[in-house]
Amino acid sequence: MCGIHGIYRLDGAPVESAHLSLMGNITQHRGPDDEGQHIDGDCGIAMRRLSIIDLAGGHQPLSNRDGSLWLVCNGEIYNYRELRAELQAKGYQFKTGSDSEVLLHLYDAEGDDFVLRLNGMFDFALWDARRRRLLIGRDRVGVKPLYVMQDGQRLAFATEAKALLALPGVTAALDPTVVASYLQLGYVAAPGCIFKGIRKLPPATLLAVENGKIREWRYWRIAPTIRHDWNEAQWIDQVRTSLQRAVSMQMVSDVPIGAFLSGGVDSSAVVAYMARTSSAPIRTYAIGFEGGEAEALYNELPYARQVSKLFGTQHREILVKPDVVGLLPQLLWHMDEPLADTAFITTYLVSQFARQDVKVILSGVGGDELFGGYRRYMGGHYARRFQALPGWLQSAVGFAADRLPADRHSGLLNTLRLAKGFVASAGMAPDARYTSYLQVLGQDLIAKLMLGEQGCGQHPLAQAFADAGHEDELNRMLAVDAETQLPDDLLMLTDKMSMAVSLECRVPFLDHELLELAASMPSAIKIRDGRLKHVLKQALSDVLPDDILNRKKRGFGTPMGAWLKRELAPLLRRLLSSEVVKARGLFVPAVVSGLIADHEANRMDGTDALLSLMNLEIWSRVYLDGRSSDDVALELKSYLA
Repeated sequence: MCGIHGIYRLDGAPVESAHLSLMGNITQHRGPDDEGQHIDGDCGIAMRRLSIIDLAGGHQPLSNRDGSLWLVCNGEIYNYRELRAELQAKGYQFKTGSDSEVLLHLYDAEGDDFVLRLNGMFDFALWDARRRRLLIGRDRVGVKPLYVMQDGQRLAFATEAKALLALPGVTAALDPTVVASYLQLGYVAAPGCIFKGIRKLPPATLLAVENGKIREWRYWRIAPTIRHDWNEAQWIDQVRTSLQRAVSMQMVSDVPIGAFLSGGVDSSAVVAYMARTSSAPIRTYAIGFEGGEAEALYNELPYARQVSKLFGTQHREILVKPDVVGLLPQLLWHMDEPLADTAFITTYLVSQFARQDVKVILSGVGGDELFGGYRRYMGGHYARRFQALPGWLQSAVGFAADRLPADRHSGLLNTLRLAKGFVASAGMAPDARYTSYLQVLGQDLIAKLMLGEQGCGQHPLAQAFADAGHEDELNRMLAVDAETQLPDDLLMLTDKMSMAVSLECRVPFLDHELLELAASMPSAIKIRDGRLKHVLKQALSDVLPDDILNRKKRGFGTPMGAWLKRELAPLLRRLLSSEVVKARGLFVPAVVSGLIADHEANRMDGTDALLSLMNLEIWSRVYLDGRSSDDVALELKSYLA
């Protein structure tokens, strides 16, 4: 696990070591244990290392015996032992015990298709000196991020965008063409990037530079084929076997390892199978919030304690009232791009807590996207029921629902918020209905909000729907999530926030073989009679109690919407005041003021919309205005004094 970066000079000039050092210095948090670089004329690759496997011998860059191949790799290859044995049987000699070294010899043996043999999370750069060829790539699901910048003289890449900003001649400039996309989803979807001139390499993608020519291609996609030859019992057995295998594989480590435990189905399942695999007690970590009703809705500590007791874990937990104002500038610097998902705050806090004991953590991220765990997946079910009502009753319900109050941080008002969304979208086509659930702001509102002629263009989910392939509605939604929200929101924040404290986070639910299994499962097996994650819960019925399997789901975020109405209200009003909005020059001040008023009056739950605007302004002060995160934090705190 580390951060990688490098430069290929398209103009043939030699790469300067100092430039690679600048990139590495800015991402030292990703790899505080070691650093290294290899330069061969017009190409240089480098890394910052967090030592996890082969602590003494795994220094990077790695090379083969004759020095014709060089590699830097960020992540873990979970099937490296099997691949290593296979390659040794073919005569390949290994210099280290590192999992990453298998990439060198596998590339030599099989060419670019070697990535299809890897089970892991990774991004890598491989220099083939024989062909004067650079190959960079990213894992199938997009657990590890990779940014690319290209100008007339060079192609540069890095695990974090800020490393590219450290290069001479590169400045932090906003790309106005992605602002609308960001406001629609609350994150910037690949290949877009908030920085002008920088882009994300999409998941499951390789990029090669050879003889000055650049070629980029997708090497893997989730197959849209559904299996109908297994009954439910067979599916349950397959899920059990695959999840146990994935967890066991991802427990390989030469350093202390633990697990995030919220007490939800997914994290509890990971802990259950870790406990079955390990001879020693598992270390688990949980977080809760101090406060009133809103904070209580996000406090899952009692459930985490129950699961911990069940499996005899070494459990630690923290109850926090986070210094959000002090944290946001720092965390947005680490994120590289603004984000409206408050889970990045929670993930950072619990990662920081766990890092006191362990270097590797397992997470339940991905279970909802594989097996149908979000309420929004029930949209079609509710729409069909609504459309079965008489027309006059549909109109009356729609009229009433439109006037319901909404607030996700109150039990009753959150139910009303969901009801409003389902009723408003009931008459839409399936793709449009699902888009309405996912978007933070609609295109019509964004058109009113944004200054100038930028407009919204094509919705960022449109291409994902075009590529989805599935005919049935649920699997189509799951495929879209796997292409968009999963890599560009959930996995991005998980990587950036855990690596901010030098913690490696692994996600066994996103083992690609388990993902392929879930993708081939009929939707009626995943959700049955309104029961979300039916097959997963049945598969876990022998290891988890019913009250954990069937309890109400809560997101792994913060009660930010409630805070924006209470203690953070002065911060919101100062950051999004008409004067500030006008000076930034992106949005119409009156429309922003209207969003604040609607949120405060519970006419809409504007948490994500306001947080997307607020975080964009804080991000702009750090990156566009060139201020330190500490300086910005002091300014924000003064707003609350």
